[in-house]
Amino acid sequence: MLPAVLQACGIARPLLFGHSDGATIALRFAAAFPDWPAACIALAPHVMVEEMTLAGIRAAATDPGAPEIRRRLSRYHGDNTETLWRAWTETWLAPGFDGCELRVALPRIACPTLVIQGADDAYGSKQQVTLIAEGVSGPVETRLLPGCGHQPHLEQRAAVIAATADFIARNLR
Repeated sequence: MLPAVLQACGIARPLLFGHSDGATIALRFAAAFPDWPAACIALAPHVMVEEMTLAGIRAAATDPGAPEIRRRLSRYHGDNTETLWRAWTETWLAPGFDGCELRVALPRIACPTLVIQGADDAYGSKQQVTLIAEGVSGPVETRLLPGCGHQPHLEQRAAVIAATADFIARNLR
């Protein structure tokens, strides 16, 4: 759907920016259309399913703080929040799910890529960052933020903005 959205909006050379599953979508797009994106910024991306990701999702589903997470999600998703929550957990926890498997596609990513990951991310390990850094064919930069979990853009906003602004200034003239 993303190619159709970009075309409908008249965006010729997108700067892809995504978080978590959105980062995976951005990377998947960059791999599928290597000449299209100007650059890709991926926060807490997934390029393979890890047991820690599944364990984190299982824990989120039963976490006493889950109602608070849903409340925050409702600001963006309104009446669709519960449907979104179920779709997220049920998709990721479905037997054999490999919807984020991108390792073989990584070499097709030729655009400049920035990967930012929290060192304490409950949904993905540093291995996600390493696989991207070693796998893409274009220039890649990585930031592993200490004391940061799955939402670097919220938990270390200033660091993410600084890294993003610097990356854009150097790569998109």
